[in-house]
Amino acid sequence: MGKSVSGDEMTPKEADGSVMPENGVTPGDEVIFLAPPWKLMWWKFREHKLAVAGATVVLIMYCIALFAGFIAPYGATQRMRQPLAPPQIPRFISDDGFSFRPFVYGLKGELDRTTFERVYVPDTSVRYPVEFFVRGAPHKFLGLIPTNLRLFGVPGGGTLYLMGTDRLGRDVFSRMVVAAQISLTIGLVGVFLSLVLGIVLGGMSGYFGGAVDNIIQRLIEILRSFPTIPLWMALAAAMPPFWSPVMVYFAITIILSMIGWTGLARVVRGRFLSLREEDFVIAARLSAATEARIIRKHLLPSFTSHIIASITLSIPRMILAETALSFLGVGMRPPAVSWGVMLQDAQNIYSVVMAPWLMLPGIPVVVTVLAFNFLGDGLRDAADPYAGLN
Repeated sequence: MGKSVSGDEMTPKEADGSVMPENGVTPGDEVIFLAPPWKLMWWKFREHKLAVAGATVVLIMYCIALFAGFIAPYGATQRMRQPLAPPQIPRFISDDGFSFRPFVYGLKGELDRTTFERVYVPDTSVRYPVEFFVRGAPHKFLGLIPTNLRLFGVPGGGTLYLMGTDRLGRDVFSRMVVAAQISLTIGLVGVFLSLVLGIVLGGMSGYFGGAVDNIIQRLIEILRSFPTIPLWMALAAAMPPFWSPVMVYFAITIILSMIGWTGLARVVRGRFLSLREEDFVIAARLSAATEARIIRKHLLPSFTSHIIASITLSIPRMILAETALSFLGVGMRPPAVSWGVMLQDAQNIYSVVMAPWLMLPGIPVVVTVLAFNFLGDGLRDAADPYAGLN
């Protein structure tokens, strides 16, 4: 008679006494192996803490740009009676004690006996409570609905300069919020146009090869050989001075797109060169599929995630390009408001010494660029969800 085998001897055990499955796959591993790629990408992206933080910041920035007219306490071109006034910081504590409602002190002008210039100091005898949903300068909510409702402000003829005022007495914080509409959307529009040019020309170069590849690659090399800043300045300076801010906006977008598509085109070309001889592409050709269908249905979807990561990393370059052009005076022009236009006021040492708050528009540029870079790094890692899986 054969020796009987107990259940404990048939089932292998781990060192801690838990039962090991016969195929060596735990329930958690089975969930990973059966999950669709998009879910694996989300799981991997979620593990990238900086990428999640970057995505949160980007979402907040675009929400601010979307509701800019409602968030800004004043209009972007509204002039106050106090030019170069310092920031007014909301307070909760005064000489009378603690206050649950934030308030700001009024400002009074004085003559600086050293520089003989007018300066503003807090007037502790006058307090203005900060209130929400107040009536202010008229604007269009979401660009469509006329209203004068603002998110916050101070009543009774008071002022609330969270980041001070510029030379013309315009509130820096309000202008910075409104400027986000141009500075952030120019990156999206520019990247969209660059995406179309990069995919079309890069795909043709990598898929067809030969003379088509040589012509497109020589064109890319010519464009990349020009110094970037002088080329931007020359093209932007060619715009007529009588153009409206809207026309200048679209012209700057087209200029940035015409220059920024070369990097994506090189990436797309390399991917097409590596995929055009794969079995699924050959099978599609044998099935009498057209070249356009092979590119659209088979090649592009195979590295869509990589394109998304490249686009995310291209948006901050567009934002920096517009900021640099506007800062140099050949990009957006007043009365249009962008972060680069606002930084023009901080081009001299006088502004840095006497009114350092005029440099504050550089902060959202840095924050947005870093957030997009972190987001792009996370998307790039999540683009290969099977990396690291055994």
